[in-house]
Amino acid sequence: MKPAHALPDAPPPGRDLRALWRRAVSVGRRIFFSIPDYDTYVAHLRAHHPERAVPSYEQFFSERQAARYKGGGGRCC
Repeated sequence: MKPAHALPDAPPPGRDLRALWRRAVSVGRRIFFSIPDYDTYVAHLRAHHPERAVPSYEQFFSERQAARYKGGGGRCC
């Protein structure tokens, strides 16, 4: 039995680092490559557009790249 003044159990240290890393990668993709997070996109599709098919990651990535560069020969400037 724990004393009443004991702090709650902390998650294992590796879990915090993995979550922080995933968040940093997600933010980096959005900032540097304008690529939204695939898992977030899939969750959105399932919640708000259940009739639509979920694309593979490769299809998702290709669509995001096409949307970003819109036929400009791969360059925006």
